[in-house]
Amino acid sequence: MLSKLMNFLRSCWRPSSERYAHTSSDAAGRQDGLLWYKDTGKHLHGEFSMAVLQANNLLEDQSQLESGLLSTLDSGPYGTFIGVYDGHGGPETSRYISDHLFRHLKSFTSEHQCMSVDVIKKAYQATEEGFLSLVTKQWPVKPQIAAVGSCCLVGVICGGTLYIANLGDSRAVLGRLVKATGEVLAIQLSSEHNAAIESVREEMHSMHPDDSRIVVLRHNVWRVKGLIQVSRSIGDVYLKKAEFNREPLYAKFRLREPFNRPILSSDPSISVHELQPLDQFLIFASDGLWEHLSNQDAVDIVQNHSRNMDQPVQQGPRQL
Repeated sequence: MLSKLMNFLRSCWRPSSERYAHTSSDAAGRQDGLLWYKDTGKHLHGEFSMAVLQANNLLEDQSQLESGLLSTLDSGPYGTFIGVYDGHGGPETSRYISDHLFRHLKSFTSEHQCMSVDVIKKAYQATEEGFLSLVTKQWPVKPQIAAVGSCCLVGVICGGTLYIANLGDSRAVLGRLVKATGEVLAIQLSSEHNAAIESVREEMHSMHPDDSRIVVLRHNVWRVKGLIQVSRSIGDVYLKKAEFNREPLYAKFRLREPFNRPILSSDPSISVHELQPLDQFLIFASDGLWEHLSNQDAVDIVQNHSRNMDQPVQQGPRQL
């Protein structure tokens, strides 16, 4: 499985003359195992490649890159936005995030005339509240939408500053050149919210001290309430609002006991990094990649299959 996955990743860096770009409806193009990819593109701070490898019958994930469209009233267009939305239970939440999160970010950036941690938090909150409104509206005819959710990993580059915001277990990794040795080292930039991580289980216990079963080991996998691995997400309303934890929602999603406060959180972990001249590239990916590759493995693949290493680093980091 590992070698197969690495071959899929390497195909993202093959010269475009060696393969055909395709969309999800192009069955002939699926011979390389990739459902969809963009070979290479330009953004305000460099270039990027994107690829989707479908694991389920229904594609529940979305990815997004926007450039030059984040603006303030006094400085004009600037910035690059990267989003990876790893959906579960269905595609509705990841699609909603793709349609609304960046719009909210633009709106709040304009309102505050700057990019900040507070602006990003407000954009996440507005997206969560908007999806909750959608669930409320559709509940009478489509109750299962209450059990649909998505991880949400975002990167925003403004000038020389990189903001990383995350809900769930996707991950952002930076490749940084060590000038003395020529090595490119992996630096993880995002914090993950998966019950497999001991600190996440401790956090859940501290937030729910009266619930000894807030995280449960089931079939050798830690899950929140025995149902879901991530502790933070957009959506998953059935674990945030008790009024959706009832029929006609499928019994497999419903909790037997009532709850008085949200079990899952939609509050992202946000970090801020000043980009350095030796920063080479950024990798944004869902847990499907990181289950099979270490941070350094992924950085080595990008570094060893780069097409533009002769360009000055000062042009900015590349993104995958």
